[in-house]
Amino acid sequence: MEQMLNNLKEEALKAIAAASELGELENIRLACLGKKGQLTAVLRQMGSMPPQERPRLGQLANAVRDALEEALASRREELEAREQEARLAAERVDVTLPGRKPGRGAVHPIMRLRRQIEDIFLGMGYTIEEGPEIEADYYNFVALNIPKHHPARDMQDTFYVGADVLLRTHTSPVQVRAMEKARGKVPLKMICPGKVYRKDDDATHSPMFFQVEGLVIDRGISLADLKGTLLHFVREIFGPGQRIRLRPSFFPFTEPSVEVDILCTACAGAGCRVCKASGWLEILGAGMVHPRVLEMSGYDPGQVSGFAFGLGIDRVAMLKYGIHNIRHLYQNDLRVLKQFQGGLE
Repeated sequence: MEQMLNNLKEEALKAIAAASELGELENIRLACLGKKGQLTAVLRQMGSMPPQERPRLGQLANAVRDALEEALASRREELEAREQEARLAAERVDVTLPGRKPGRGAVHPIMRLRRQIEDIFLGMGYTIEEGPEIEADYYNFVALNIPKHHPARDMQDTFYVGADVLLRTHTSPVQVRAMEKARGKVPLKMICPGKVYRKDDDATHSPMFFQVEGLVIDRGISLADLKGTLLHFVREIFGPGQRIRLRPSFFPFTEPSVEVDILCTACAGAGCRVCKASGWLEILGAGMVHPRVLEMSGYDPGQVSGFAFGLGIDRVAMLKYGIHNIRHLYQNDLRVLKQFQGGLE
C-alpha cells in the first residue's frame, strides 16, 4: 500500500503540472481526491492491513493528500492568471475611441404639461395648493353642494375606502380647504393639480388620472374674467391662434356652469373625424362659484363672487401631443416616452 500511495503521488503531480486548463485540472482533482477517487480507493484497503501498520500508512496518506492539494492550488493560480491575461488581451480597450454616452431620460408628458400649466398660472398670480388623495365625503361632495343621494353623485362612480372616506374623484376638495383656510379673505387665486380616481376605463378614460382645478374669489368677479383667463390659458398651451367657445352646462358647485371647447387641434376648426365634423373639442368645465358653496366655506355671496374651472391634464396632453389612447400615458412604453426626449414643448 505504501508503494501505491507513492505511485499515486508521483503520477498525480505529473498530471497536475501538465494540466493546461482549469477544467482539466478539476478533472484531475476529482480523479485523485474525489469521493470515488484513487486516494479514497487506496484508503478503503486500510482495513486489511495489520493494525500496527495503519498509523504509519494513515500519516503517509495524509501527506500525499496535502501534497496534491498544495500542487492543485498552485497550478490553479497559474492557470487563472494565464486565462485572465488572455481575456484582457482579447478585450483590450482602445482609449482613443470616443466614450459611450449614457442613455438620456425624458420628463413624462403628463409631468411636462403639469409644470407648464403651473408656470402659466403662477405668472398670473395664482398659488399652487395641494390636498389629500384619500378624502372625506364632506369635502369631496357635501361642501361642494352635492349632498348624499344627490343625483350628481352618479356622474362620479367612487372608490370608497371606509365609512364616508374615499379616493377623491376631483381636486375640488382642495378648493374647499383653501377657502376654509382663507377664512373669508380676498383675493383668493389658486390652482390644485393632482391625481384623482374614478371607475372609468376606456380609450379616453383611466381609473386614475391627473386633474387641475382653479379658483378665484374676489369682489366683482364675473364670467368675463373666467373667459379671459381661460382664453389666455389655452393660447399659452395650444398657440396664439386658439379660440374658445362656452356652452351652457350643469355642475352642482357652479352657477351658471359652462363647458369650454377649443378649436380642433387636428383640423383647426375645419371639421374632421377627431372633432366629429364640428370643428370644436371639449376641454374643460367651469362656471361661477355657487353661492351655497361660498357660504359653506365662510364667504358672503352678497359681498364676493368667484369662478372655478377644472380640466384633465391627461386629456389636454392627448390633444396637445396627438396621443389617441390614454393608456399610452401609463404603460411605460419606451417608444412613446422617447418622443419626449427632444425639445418638445
